[in-house]
Amino acid sequence: MSGIDVGEELGARAAQARALSLLRIRSRALAVAILPAAVAVVLFAAGAQGHLAGPAWDTVRWTVLGVAVVVLLVTVLVAVSVARARPATSPTVPVPEEGAPDLYRLVRDLADRLDVPAPSAIALTPDCDSWLEDRTHRALRRGAVAAAEAGDAAPVLVIGSPFLWWMRVAELRAVLAPVVAGTGPSAHPDIAAARRFVRGLDASIADADAAAPGRGAVRGAPLVFAGWVSRLLLRACRDHAAEMERCVAAAASMRAQTVDHGLRIAAQEQVGLAYAGWDRLLTRVALPAWRMGRWPSRLDAGVVSALTELSRRDRLADGFALRLGERPACDLLEEPGVADEAASLLAARLFHGGPAESGPGWAPVDWQQYPDEVVDRKWRTEAARLHRVLDTLGVPRASAADPAVPTLARVMEHLSGSGGPGGPGEELAAGIGAAVAREEAAAPGHGGPEHGGPGHGGPGAGAADDPLDLWGPGPLPLFPLQPPRTGTELLADHVAAMVCCAAVDTAGAAPGLDWLDGPALLVGGERRADLATPVLSLVEDGDPDPLLSWLAEVGVRSDKPVRLV
Repeated sequence: MSGIDVGEELGARAAQARALSLLRIRSRALAVAILPAAVAVVLFAAGAQGHLAGPAWDTVRWTVLGVAVVVLLVTVLVAVSVARARPATSPTVPVPEEGAPDLYRLVRDLADRLDVPAPSAIALTPDCDSWLEDRTHRALRRGAVAAAEAGDAAPVLVIGSPFLWWMRVAELRAVLAPVVAGTGPSAHPDIAAARRFVRGLDASIADADAAAPGRGAVRGAPLVFAGWVSRLLLRACRDHAAEMERCVAAAASMRAQTVDHGLRIAAQEQVGLAYAGWDRLLTRVALPAWRMGRWPSRLDAGVVSALTELSRRDRLADGFALRLGERPACDLLEEPGVADEAASLLAARLFHGGPAESGPGWAPVDWQQYPDEVVDRKWRTEAARLHRVLDTLGVPRASAADPAVPTLARVMEHLSGSGGPGGPGEELAAGIGAAVAREEAAAPGHGGPEHGGPGHGGPGAGAADDPLDLWGPGPLPLFPLQPPRTGTELLADHVAAMVCCAAVDTAGAAPGLDWLDGPALLVGGERRADLATPVLSLVEDGDPDPLLSWLAEVGVRSDKPVRLV
């Protein structure tokens, strides 16, 4: 037996030992529950045989019987609560076999090579991770596992959608090998039973926490008690469960050593690169669009462009772009564009809180339309808000032929009056923050135009076929990308937006898209990334000179009118 086989066997045995420990905790809890009933049976049997006679023993027998009945009723309550609780599942995009026969073939071939059961289905997640997820609970059984009994179906393989677009086919197979290898331990009856026990406890606690507050003290008491018992048992199981999963992962990793071992190191490098590019794309590119009520419909294709740009800029990434000549893993899908669009919409829901469907204020946007539909609109919306707040503060219009038109000079004259803490900058920042908060509160169905804070669901939210309804009634987004911005940060963004509008209208500049930094100002076809520093000097210090020098260099006329939305 090789060292790999020995390591795998040791990991599997350790996982089974931990699973047995979890099942023993369940058995002990059951034994404690039936102990009063057993004692009552013994007492009544003794009485029937003429032993332990007398009024005192009769009182003891009936008291113990009453306690046993109460304990059994409570046990049934807790057991029903655990059995009926619906475990949370990850929000994913299902991939039917007819939509990706090559991908299913790759996964099944991988399972055959690893000598483990093939996953029952495949789904995509808008994140850089992959895992196996058990969806055999009766409340979750749909599609491919709808006809299977609980515990009989293999888990679902969840694949990070960015991997399909960035990785090559061979790299994806190498990355998925240790994940698919985990179906072997999942099929072991002790491990499967232990996992169902722990998931049931966790789901029972979640259901109790979510439902009890709305039922009042009396009606909510049973749920609170069931949640308390489940929490007590889960606390006793936590260490064993964590160690069991660690041993399962170790055994799966050892088994996967036999598949594409030489390629796994290079593939893991691509995982790290994909994560960096995906995070940058979401926070710098997608988030500004979501705040404007637009959701990029090709995020996974965008990550390829972002990582290609990163490869061009970063010497450490030299050579990664050469891989793009090989077959991408997204070719394993019959309609990659459809899958990309579905994953992009789910990403908008998870990370921003947008509605489940497109609507008048929540429309998809292609990358070709991004500069006009997102960047230019963002700048002009923020510039218009800036001038509305100035009007509210009673700031006079800058002197011009037509004093009613908005100009950049008005903003600069106001902020350069006496900058710094306590000056007009702070007053204006507070006004903009309040205006953004009002618009965010009034925005239906998504996290608002600026903050990207918790949304309110929207059309389709909470529907029976919505994958996010399994996560409970909590607000969206589930995973917000950034905390709300401060008033000073919002003011700097609004002033920069006003400068960009003036550059577009008076100096022939244009809105653009930088794959790593998001909205960009193009002057003469080249990106100008040096605007932030002079804007901060004006906003924080009241010093207009750096910005005046920048405007003169670009050829922007601050006294000319600017078109707003």
